[in-house]
Amino acid sequence: SGPAQSQMQFPSGYGSHPPNYSAPSGHYSQVPNKAAASHLDNQYRASYYPSYYSAPAQNVMIPSVGSNVLNAQGSQQLYNKTAPHPGGSSDGPVQGAISSASYLHMSAQQSYSAFDNHYSTSVSSSVASQGFPLNSDHYAMPVVSGAMYPNVSYPSVAAGSAYGQTFTSQSLPAVGQFKETNAFSSQSTSVPHSLQQHVPMGYNTTLTTISSAQTVQDNLCRNLTGSVAKVNNQTNTGGIDSSQPVHSVSQNVPFSKPGVGTSASSAVVSSVRSPAPSLSSQPPSSPSVTQSPELALQEGMQYGGYVNNQASSAPAPLSSSSDDEEEDEEDEEAALDSSSTTSSASPVLNNYDALEGGGYPDTRSVTSSPAPAPSVPQTSKASKPFGYGYPALQPGYQNATPPTPVQPSNPGHHPGFQHYPQQYPGVNQLSSSLGGLSLQNSQQPESLRPVNLTHDRNILPVSSVPAPVPNLNSDLRKLNCSPDSFRCTLTNIPQTQALLNKAKLPLGLLLHPFRDLTQLPVITSSTIVRCRSCRTYINPFVSFIDQRRWKCNLCYRVNDVPEEFMYNPLTRSYGEPHKRPEVQNSTVEFIASSDYMLRPPQPAVYLFVLDVSHNAVEAGYLTIVCQSLLENLDKLPGDSRTRIGFITFDSTVQFYNLQEGLSQPQMLIVSDIDDIFLPTPDSLLVNLHESKELIKDLLNALPNMFTNTRETHSALGPALQAAFKLMSPTGGRISVFQTQLPSLGAGLLHSREDPNQRSSTKVVQHLGPATDFYKKLALDCSGQQTAVDLFLLSSQYSDLASLACMSKYSAGCIYYYPSFHRSHNPAQAEKLQKDLKRYLTRKIGFEAVMRIRCTKGLSIHTFHGNFFVRSTDLLSLANVNPDAGFAVQMSIEESLTDTSLVCFQTALLYTSSKGERRIRVHTLCLPVVSSLADVYAGADVQAVVCLLANMAVDRSISSSLADARDALVNAVVDSLAAYMSTASNLQQSMLIAPNSLKLFPLYILALLKQKAFRTGMSTRLDDRVYAMCQMKSQPLVHLMKMIHPNLYRIDKLTDESTIHVNDRVVPQPPLQKLSAEKLTREGAFLMDCGSVFYIWIGKNCDNNFIKDVLGYPNYASVPQKMTQLPEVDALSSERTRSFISWLRDSRPLSPVLQVIKDENPAKTDFFQHLIEDRTEAAFSYYEFLLNIQQQVCK
Repeated sequence: SGPAQSQMQFPSGYGSHPPNYSAPSGHYSQVPNKAAASHLDNQYRASYYPSYYSAPAQNVMIPSVGSNVLNAQGSQQLYNKTAPHPGGSSDGPVQGAISSASYLHMSAQQSYSAFDNHYSTSVSSSVASQGFPLNSDHYAMPVVSGAMYPNVSYPSVAAGSAYGQTFTSQSLPAVGQFKETNAFSSQSTSVPHSLQQHVPMGYNTTLTTISSAQTVQDNLCRNLTGSVAKVNNQTNTGGIDSSQPVHSVSQNVPFSKPGVGTSASSAVVSSVRSPAPSLSSQPPSSPSVTQSPELALQEGMQYGGYVNNQASSAPAPLSSSSDDEEEDEEDEEAALDSSSTTSSASPVLNNYDALEGGGYPDTRSVTSSPAPAPSVPQTSKASKPFGYGYPALQPGYQNATPPTPVQPSNPGHHPGFQHYPQQYPGVNQLSSSLGGLSLQNSQQPESLRPVNLTHDRNILPVSSVPAPVPNLNSDLRKLNCSPDSFRCTLTNIPQTQALLNKAKLPLGLLLHPFRDLTQLPVITSSTIVRCRSCRTYINPFVSFIDQRRWKCNLCYRVNDVPEEFMYNPLTRSYGEPHKRPEVQNSTVEFIASSDYMLRPPQPAVYLFVLDVSHNAVEAGYLTIVCQSLLENLDKLPGDSRTRIGFITFDSTVQFYNLQEGLSQPQMLIVSDIDDIFLPTPDSLLVNLHESKELIKDLLNALPNMFTNTRETHSALGPALQAAFKLMSPTGGRISVFQTQLPSLGAGLLHSREDPNQRSSTKVVQHLGPATDFYKKLALDCSGQQTAVDLFLLSSQYSDLASLACMSKYSAGCIYYYPSFHRSHNPAQAEKLQKDLKRYLTRKIGFEAVMRIRCTKGLSIHTFHGNFFVRSTDLLSLANVNPDAGFAVQMSIEESLTDTSLVCFQTALLYTSSKGERRIRVHTLCLPVVSSLADVYAGADVQAVVCLLANMAVDRSISSSLADARDALVNAVVDSLAAYMSTASNLQQSMLIAPNSLKLFPLYILALLKQKAFRTGMSTRLDDRVYAMCQMKSQPLVHLMKMIHPNLYRIDKLTDESTIHVNDRVVPQPPLQKLSAEKLTREGAFLMDCGSVFYIWIGKNCDNNFIKDVLGYPNYASVPQKMTQLPEVDALSSERTRSFISWLRDSRPLSPVLQVIKDENPAKTDFFQHLIEDRTEAAFSYYEFLLNIQQQVCK
């Protein structure tokens, strides 16, 4: 039974109402529940809201759960999983570009995030996925000369760039000698027999299904099934080395037939309302609510399941040398010699199979004796922890002409291992000190301090929540990857899946792989050292057994050190491979030589597809776009081969001949939109530098060319088909500007939104696409290395759910400007102008692929983001940009008891705008723990919430919004219930969370009130869909502001607690709770929502502040629509503008600023973000805690 309500008192101030709030007189909807409802005691409603709200108890429904909510091993099943794919460190057959002979068969029912089919139609379709051209004479290819010794440079951005400058300079002294040890782990463990026989660990094994105790990820995942892309179920087969015994990887995992013979132990849990067919074979975990097995099949949020999504796991392209079975299907990720041989004179075969992942015959035999145990790499103590600084290079080791310009800084370098012949310390030496570590056996860390959520009101920190620091040796911590690039939901990895299930927390990664860096070690070398077995790049966490051998930290294979790698460029000495930059930095970038490229790197090609219908001309966006292009034409990333083209469309499609030699641009109109063709294919994409004057003429003329148009139709589909044909030979980027619903030709859409249902508390429909046209087109574009970016500038419904597919599957971006009008909405016009400047000038990577590898025993099963899945751990990214984020769900496939550390490595291969093939590698190291307390101590609550947000989006589309909301609440209930079940002497009247998870309920409530998931409030369908798209593609740092905005008081900024940025003093006011109780009529407050800034001015705010900061004499004179702060020569104005500028500089896109007064219509938007307050449709934070407590305590 639940806690006695009469013993609980409401602290004052919880859930304060906004000013002028008036509560409804009838029922109000509540946070989704897990099971049947019970009642809140009415006396607290009446006493808590005496002047606002009084309702009979039966009007308030508080969910309750069964008595076995804490039972983790019951027979009833809420969720299940199919067999995960073999570990992330193994590679599959060779597959490069998408073959023109391979077709992707899919139906409109297959979702971009489908765990289950959810399209509204069932029209079958077939997509021809074109392959790369095998050769090209369209452009020349620069060749990077192979140096005898490697070169390293530290390029930097221009001095004025404020974005991404988070690194500080450090100077690092050398270290002394290291103690030698043979400890491989906390237990005495010999080298596996397979290694002694030249067999990489993890081979010659048969995959079996995981045990039935798989509740951890499943619990959180109960109602969040699916993803943007689920990996397919094909078996990856490793290479066969003639010099070694044959290694085979077999996958013996049965898959249950959907809908046939499904039981509670093997069925995929679907919506409570609409069960989904089963794709699973693994016994799911036990439920946390009392219900029948039949009902259990229909509820749950999946995380930890391995899913086959045909729509997003298309057949990989055929290899150009399919008979070479030793080459592994790869990300092209490294077009370079990754072997450990001493010579680079014999390049690998020139095909995509050999570009990154293949294995090569050993030139030296691997030792057959047990390998000496690796030790701990020691580094200086002066470095900023967790990878925030990169080592600088000594004089004489800089590239004369760095590949890319960057702001330099002067961090010191990390000295590494000892000189030979002493044994080189390695990562696994740490096992003896970390093995058996349990935070329960030592002094309790701050992250495990119990927090009584219903009584401790001030849980929000005064500054932003930092990423937790892994419980690693301080030296490893310094070498670790920055959490801004690579972040795990659990910084302490459980030893087993059973322990993960018991913790009820999801295991996953949050990635920002191509983000802007102020410093980045760029390495050119004729040899890039990689593991022969799993293809891992050498990194700071490998073990050097001696001067000539190193052990892989992912698969534990012993590899030879190439002769060239023996030279230490930092000290100009020989025999110090452990001091190389690759082994001293967890984030590095390699430049690949031309010998290992299938074709010359593509040029930068940009195509702009512009809506010129009457609606578009009326909105006035063309003037802004053309002006931005004129201003930034010379700043477009590229080289002398850069090409550009333009297409406009209304009811017809217009092309523009810009060939050099013409006196003016030539318009070519194609009116047959049902059979679109290119009128002059060779003159529509022109060299930017050769035809610059014609391009400028066109951009100056375009805004006025269609001024008098009466064309109201939009033939977007045919225009995109033409764009695809035009870009297919080379690939590149298509930028589409659309202002209305497509109404003609292929891809036409009809309005599906019912404005009367925008405030519905029940079913929210049409979150998925209405047609598969845009998805098929995107897949074709992806196969031709072309990404599609969508700019939607619309004042009416445009079916973004359908249009977004063109960007989701082609690795593009989506920009949305609701109610856009150049004159009537100047704030949106200004935002478009600033966003375009960033969009046109930011760095870009072409024909990219990304692979994520992890330590043997871990496996990846679901990806989130905008991409196309080429294989189980390989993402195809036609374009990659520094503002794109990704998320990955993982499971523990095998016990990790034999190791105390696990590592994750992501490798991004791309072509730079200058035509260089580059590989950016990030490596993250985390400890393995065996106790539940340790798991909770290492929980990263923001990463957990962001991963859940991604999963909830998938669940909303594949099942229903209600199921996704239920699942989010279940996530909090199950994790807190699991934690409280491990603690003793807890009273039922308390809701206890570890300090690491104290913000978990608050963040989930914020998520439930976010546009993507809220109900009972008027939310336009396109607004909701865009919010979901943002959650799937935003990096964590920006997504968290979107979920839980930051509130600051700005009328009393002082010089106390300031920071200095570029000779500018920036105040740092403390964070305020998102509640109206924190607002005062005498104050001014700034709310940072990520994409918008609200400045709320109280009626009695000091006139001096209003005059100095807003530029008006008093409150009454402040206009309703104020979107800019004037530059006033006053201290308060300088402080306020400095603080807002600092916030703006921390994100890529420019936020809109709105000044809010009590009578301002935008006030509603501002108060909707005060998530701790009750609204007409949702609980206050305190009521939400009571709801959670009742479910936990039953």
